[in-house]
Amino acid sequence: MSNNLPETMKAIAYNGGGGPEVVELTTRPVPVPSIGEVLVKVHAAGVNRPDILQRAGGYPPPPGASDIPGLEISGEVVANGPDSSDLKIGDKVMALVTGGGYAEYCVVPVPQALPVPNSLSMIEAAAVPETFFTVWTNVFQRSHLQGGETLLIHGGASGIGTTAIQLAGARGARVFVTAGSDDRCRACEELGAERAINYRTEDFVDVTKDLTGGHGVDVILDMVGGDYIARNIKAMATEGRICFIAFLGGSKAEINFAPLMMKRGTITGSTLRARSVLEKGQIADELRREVLPLLESGRIKPVMHATFPLAQAEEAQNAIDGDHIGKVVLTLV
Repeated sequence: MSNNLPETMKAIAYNGGGGPEVVELTTRPVPVPSIGEVLVKVHAAGVNRPDILQRAGGYPPPPGASDIPGLEISGEVVANGPDSSDLKIGDKVMALVTGGGYAEYCVVPVPQALPVPNSLSMIEAAAVPETFFTVWTNVFQRSHLQGGETLLIHGGASGIGTTAIQLAGARGARVFVTAGSDDRCRACEELGAERAINYRTEDFVDVTKDLTGGHGVDVILDMVGGDYIARNIKAMATEGRICFIAFLGGSKAEINFAPLMMKRGTITGSTLRARSVLEKGQIADELRREVLPLLESGRIKPVMHATFPLAQAEEAQNAIDGDHIGKVVLTLV
């Protein structure tokens, strides 16, 4: 690596497992890129719920991954590892990473990096990878949402939700969402959701049945689980698909599967972090082809809730546990 690079960097680490009190600003060695990796000077890093799960001890890094939290960054390539010539020093990238994002420097596998569109700031670019990779693989690759079909998104005002609303709408689907306040519902409808359902005052099963003339919803993207699981089966259409990406309401439920069988339904789900570089690279290739033009044109854009400097990572994580709309990002430059 270049002699111009420092030997150490500021980074966020967890001092054990627990609540916000375990988040601390520390000093770490600048990582060295390996085969097929580049070193990126981080401009901004996205804050996501898996970071909080890791903090609590429930989502440990995969073997070989950095224990520094942070799954998405934007920044500038400052050094190349062997066989990483597809990216050059000075290239501006936004990247999905397995860990290490809450730091001044981060190593990135080349296949997981995308160019920053001219339409986005570096802060906005840091809000793209985790949510767009997640939505693309779960809604389109696994659940096969097609134009003209209906999509119900639970957690519509979240980073995942605001991304899914825009991507599904841009590809010709009808979009319904659930959210926990009238303000959040209004924000979802302004993004393009046909109907936002306040789950505190309305039953999403009844509302979606009415909206679809009794047909039900073709695809349901669920990060809640718990008692939503059985209700999702009630809300789904014949040949419908339910995709789980988290279980904020619990991962266990007592379910009568007969209605699922009668509807010829499919239940799927996935996590992203432990998947191979090859698999993540294949998702990135589809995003490059199908989604980057939408970002470049301004047709879709990450929704930003708040930014915090790296030293305020604790406050940033608290912000996504609150009544936020869109993404929270840490800034480093």
